Amino acid sequence: MNIHEVAVEVEKAILVGVVLPKDRRWEVDEYLSELQQLAATAGVEVVDQLVQDRQRLDPATFIGSGKVEELQQMVNAYQAKAVIFDEDLTPAQIRNLEKAIKAKIIDRSTLILDIFAKHARTRTAKTQVELA
Repeated sequence: MNIHEVAVEVEKAILVGVVLPKDRRWEVDEYLSELQQLAATAGVEVVDQLVQDRQRLDPATFIGSGKVEELQQMVNAYQAKAVIFDEDLTPAQIRNLEKAIKAKIIDRSTLILDIFAKHARTRTAKTQVELA
């Protein structure tokens, strides 16, 4: 599956942001607003968002186990196909979250690459996006 197919399959999504001690809540809210606009550009309907205050990121799932459960309930309630995180996730975090939540997990970088892929017209441009 190439990057472009991710958003094509996605109809509804939930956004996730994390507020760490070094962050200001209003900045995280602004980043999520921007992420919502990026999602719309990719053809994704954002149905809700979840923000968690944490002292540090969970290395396995990025967010805490309680929020993972809450997110799973939200995905089921909205019949969302994807969860979009405002930060970059590791492959292990993506795998762990997809297993727990049963939805496609997309991070900010993947979403941006998807937008570029949708707008790439030439073979060279498409190849460059795939390589990125």
